[in-house]
Amino acid sequence: MKFDSPATTSPIDRGRVIGKPLDRIDGPAKVTGTAPYAYERHDVAPNAAYGWIVGAAIAKGSITAIDSGAAEAAPGVLAVITHRNAGPLAKGNLNTAHLLGGPAIEHYDQAVALVVADTLEHARDAAKLVRIDYAPAKGRFDLAAERATAAKAPDGFGGAADTAVGDFAGAFARAAVKIDQHYTTPDQSHAMMEPHATTAAWNNGKLTLWTSNQMVAWTLKDVARTLGMKPEDIRLVSPYVGGGFGAKLWLRADAVLAALGARAVGRPVKVAIARPQIPNNTTHRPATIQRIRIGADKDGVIDAIGHETWSGDLPGRGPEMASQQTRLLYRGDHRMTAHRLATLDLPEGNAMRAPGEAVGLLALEVAMDELAEACNLDPVELRIRNDVQYDPEAGPQRPYSSRKLVECLRQGADRFGWSRRHARPGQARDGRWLVGMGVACAFRGAMTTESAARVGVDGSGRVIVETDMTDIGTGSYTILGQTAAEMMGVDLAAVTVRLGDSKFPVSAGSGGQWGAASSTAGVYAACVALRRMLAEKAGFPADQALFEDGLVRFGNQSQPLGKLATREGVWAEEKAEFGDLTKRYAQATFGAHFCEVGVDVDTAEIRIRRMGGVFSAGRILNPKSARSQVIGAMTMGVGAALMEELTVDTRFGFFVNHDMAEYLVPVHADIPAQDILFLDELDDKASPLQAKGVGELGICGAGAAVANAVYNATGIRLRDYPLTIDKLLERAKGSALA
Repeated sequence: MKFDSPATTSPIDRGRVIGKPLDRIDGPAKVTGTAPYAYERHDVAPNAAYGWIVGAAIAKGSITAIDSGAAEAAPGVLAVITHRNAGPLAKGNLNTAHLLGGPAIEHYDQAVALVVADTLEHARDAAKLVRIDYAPAKGRFDLAAERATAAKAPDGFGGAADTAVGDFAGAFARAAVKIDQHYTTPDQSHAMMEPHATTAAWNNGKLTLWTSNQMVAWTLKDVARTLGMKPEDIRLVSPYVGGGFGAKLWLRADAVLAALGARAVGRPVKVAIARPQIPNNTTHRPATIQRIRIGADKDGVIDAIGHETWSGDLPGRGPEMASQQTRLLYRGDHRMTAHRLATLDLPEGNAMRAPGEAVGLLALEVAMDELAEACNLDPVELRIRNDVQYDPEAGPQRPYSSRKLVECLRQGADRFGWSRRHARPGQARDGRWLVGMGVACAFRGAMTTESAARVGVDGSGRVIVETDMTDIGTGSYTILGQTAAEMMGVDLAAVTVRLGDSKFPVSAGSGGQWGAASSTAGVYAACVALRRMLAEKAGFPADQALFEDGLVRFGNQSQPLGKLATREGVWAEEKAEFGDLTKRYAQATFGAHFCEVGVDVDTAEIRIRRMGGVFSAGRILNPKSARSQVIGAMTMGVGAALMEELTVDTRFGFFVNHDMAEYLVPVHADIPAQDILFLDELDDKASPLQAKGVGELGICGAGAAVANAVYNATGIRLRDYPLTIDKLLERAKGSALA
């Protein structure tokens, strides 16, 4: 089914199941511990051995010698895999570094050996006995130090590296009010609950990987390429994923090494990347340096806006596209964005929830507050004055398919009590706490991508959905089940959803906020085909048959779904393809974040007092799971604002705080009340269901709202994230903290 014209009325519009805040259908299995995660597949691998990864002790250089004799002789050890005995391994299309290093070392903690033993403890203990000699080489580990060497980034997933419209330099020079500031964000870790993990088994030359992965089809191709196999000889199974945030979009070392270990010992092997290895062995969000220049008239109307970003990564990678939202969010006839990329020998930087916008808005939305202050304007009013209903780089000929940013700002300000905010910083106090409010816009592109599904009805009238789509804690099972239930006229309880298996049709996968809109479109397309088949079996005109209450109806006639399906069942497979609507219309999701903080007048401790958010993202398929997505994302925004930072040892090239004791993330006590509202909206140009993704929108701008609230409380403007006590105290002189 090709989606190349706006959606019209469909069975989805009945709203009997779609749009309801239903509980997750996978919830009972998860809370009772019966949902099998990748490392727990005892049902398919009862005699599994265990692998433990040995990581490189240098960040750049080479291995000169490996002595695995002591490890091989240790109790319970079955094999030690290194580059010497692994056989030929290619590098996958989506991997920057080799997943088994040696002799060349490309980053710290790159996997260089796998010890396989009969128990996890034996494997872990023997791993300490592997002796490796290195020849270290000089590396580059400091973005600030390498900024001068950064080159124009390659065009890539985020679009063109640089854009220009009009005469930015001239317009900025002429502007009555100018903002020109630098902002920095640090490296960050995904810190998901479930580590990267795989159980691997071979059978007659065919490989099965039960793995924790967001993109089954992508990873299947890279496994085949890496191991030199035919894709049809590999099966990936990933029905439950305990968090990914982008870290599990790609093939990682756990899957490759589990496959190598299982082949070597002739039995299934389980491999999990240990928590302290994850920041250095897998991917992370790279640090940025950002310069923002805004030129406006005295009324705050923007004429010139420029955003430059510097980031770094291993050779062959792309930049953190932190300037991309600035191309689309606010007005301005004269515009410029640029991305510069430095080569760093740190572990791979790659997608982390809302790559680009999450850190770009940490800078842009603070700069907007600085412009509001320079123009003596309320920050909400400034943003409203600079709203634009079309792509400002393309002009009015490319309007937004829908854009309710102003409504988000106005309703959010109303609900939050923004009118009680003191415009002058440092004026509100509650006992020992300085109190401040902040606002920021939320923006995230509404991408879609081809997605397929297979939907069937069995003899009992049960509807079955099959697609390789994954559920990374986001509610995919439920919204796909709701889509099928609505289309086929049954209750959600009459739907079985099967996900995350490469033998199912290829879906969009979970990433980029495209999963919900794309994968439900695939199920919708399959249901349209199935409805036609069942109506024709009943002898009814397909375009007039009604599906409701488990029946197919036409006039005063009806047939039960199960009777039409017979014992053999009826199945339809179809895919949703998206046409050129995204070229003709700018498509994005929007929102407004509000935050109130307290800052201790003596210690400079920052506490979130309350948060609010109003969001516009097309049809909300399940308000309960959508709210869960948004409050989780807002919580990550708080982490980015106040505590999250991978600290780089610039001497040796690794992240020092590589565990959950020292890489700080928000906990329950850090996050009080979060008030969430979704605006009623249907976007007929976004998808057949008139829906958009919402998963990453909540992190976009949330941290900036915190930063702006801290400034409103204290009068101290920090532009270097995270906003920590020491940074506030260093700037306390002359502020409300003094």
